[in-house]
Amino acid sequence: MAETPSASPRSAAAGQTACGVCGRESRQPPFRPPPPEQAPDLDLRPGEPVRSTMARWLQQCPHCGYAAPSIARAHPAAAAAVHAAPFRALIQDASHPPVARRFLAWAHVLEETGALHAAAEATLQAAWVADDAGRPDLASAWRQEAVALWRSGPPLDAEQTVRVIDALRRAEAWEDAEATAAELAGLHPPEAVAQVVALERRLIAARDSGRHTVASALPPPARRPHATHQRRDHAPGGGLMGWLRRLFGRG
Repeated sequence: MAETPSASPRSAAAGQTACGVCGRESRQPPFRPPPPEQAPDLDLRPGEPVRSTMARWLQQCPHCGYAAPSIARAHPAAAAAVHAAPFRALIQDASHPPVARRFLAWAHVLEETGALHAAAEATLQAAWVADDAGRPDLASAWRQEAVALWRSGPPLDAEQTVRVIDALRRAEAWEDAEATAAELAGLHPPEAVAQVVALERRLIAARDSGRHTVASALPPPARRPHATHQRRDHAPGGGLMGWLRRLFGRG
């Protein structure tokens, strides 16, 4: 979602960030992600050392609760979403891990402002937090919510569809996962994508809902990386590092 300042930015004190929604200041520690050294998961969760830094991916205003990669910027419609009852209930839901609530808060704002694919991304990231917290019930529910958001947005390309397949498999939605994989395979996608789809179909047949990496689909001596290593979407500066730069507001 392209963000624009919701109002003329206030002058922030040294080390302080003015919230793009409420304008109040807070200290937001800077964060620059390290380059990933391990292969990403099939759903593009980065490998270590980036994998363990999720608690630092988003900022959150302690005053109004707005969460984003950079709270200094906000869509003009973000304030209405943040001040509405559903958002307030979401950020106060103590049954969800705190870091997951932050990603869900960002997903809610994105959905309310029409950025459905970006909302799906943030919802999937909440599922990753649930994975780490040992909450498979939440991880499964949020993966299925992410799929619904992806499917509600613009048409998906082959690489995005692979991520939908993986989310469905991880959520144990076996029939939907296999049907989606079979449909993509029938479209004769690029070789690297086809290899990942073939792995997904084997995992689905085995009722394997576990985590697997891109390296599992394209092990050495395969030299050609999975398409998601090269690009995440059609935006300029693609690839995993391009995604991270956009995620943290440095694209």
